[in-house]
Amino acid sequence: MKRLGKITNQNGAALVEFAIVLPVLLMLIFGMIEFSILLYDKAMITNASREGARAGIVYSPTPLTNGEIELMVKTNLETHLISFDVASKPEVTAGQCTGSGMPLTVTVTYPYNFLVLPNFVQSLSGSITLNAQTVMRCE
Repeated sequence: MKRLGKITNQNGAALVEFAIVLPVLLMLIFGMIEFSILLYDKAMITNASREGARAGIVYSPTPLTNGEIELMVKTNLETHLISFDVASKPEVTAGQCTGSGMPLTVTVTYPYNFLVLPNFVQSLSGSITLNAQTVMRCE
């Protein structure tokens, strides 16, 4: 008489378990990569706005115009941002020093588009707007 209660053949069990776990594992890995790039880009636009404000407040023979500050920030961002979307460009607005002690504001706005995560999570299909603003007093 043959025992029917015990199954001894486990061939393919690891493959089935791997197939169940693989999508979750890939989503976690790509999620970490996506959010790391997002945090890096946020740090870069914050740094670029700070560098633009610092250059704008220093009187070295004459103060920089707002166009020169914006160009400097955009040039900084072109070399440091990680972006695979050519259409998303940062927007920069800067003031100009009008007198000693007056505030100078540099604002950077950047629409970040996710790369891979919208394939897994449909609610991430849009973009996230990253903002950085720096205010310094003119010297």
